[in-house]
Amino acid sequence: MILLGLTGSIGMGKSTTTAMFADLGAVVWNADDAVHRLYALGGAAVEPVGEAFPGVVEDGAVNRTRLAEALGRDETGFRRLEAIVHPLVAQGRAADLEAARAAGTRLAVLDIPLLFETGGDKAVDAVVVVTADAAIQAERVLARPGMTRERFDAILARQMPDAEKRARADFVIDTGRGLDAARADVEVIVTTVLDPSWISPRRGAAGLSH
Repeated sequence: MILLGLTGSIGMGKSTTTAMFADLGAVVWNADDAVHRLYALGGAAVEPVGEAFPGVVEDGAVNRTRLAEALGRDETGFRRLEAIVHPLVAQGRAADLEAARAAGTRLAVLDIPLLFETGGDKAVDAVVVVTADAAIQAERVLARPGMTRERFDAILARQMPDAEKRARADFVIDTGRGLDAARADVEVIVTTVLDPSWISPRRGAAGLSH
């Protein structure tokens, strides 16, 4: 099974792009969705997050608004939160990928916003970076309900710059060129990595066997 890591800064069009991969038969694993499940009622992160950040659990689930407020008051909060959540996310991802592999899946796409920042790029066969012009990105993000320029800037500050992501990518998809162009790029990538002669730029020939 081929593993593609897909990443990109906020507002670049990752969700739209992963849907295109899914349309072509790829199994898509989404890190944000995994975190939502961990924070939901019965989720494995609820108790440890509640202990680390008193007052953020409401009705048995992590209240993300309260958590964001707590993080805003705590300079070390993000590191403590990541120490709790990242191992749980990794466990869930491993289980999901093993199930996909057992089902005979040929291609899995891991949608991970902080792929490079967390070292996840070392565990995939190739990395796809989704990008767009900065003006298009800002227009998309600032149109979201409740988003402010200050919050947008704070999110960007925690993410690797887009130019660096693109420089480290194996494939780049520019969603600013429109959906048809992005879909064509996705089709080329899928055809390329599923070709039996393709060699993983990150794992070599061994990438074809896991």
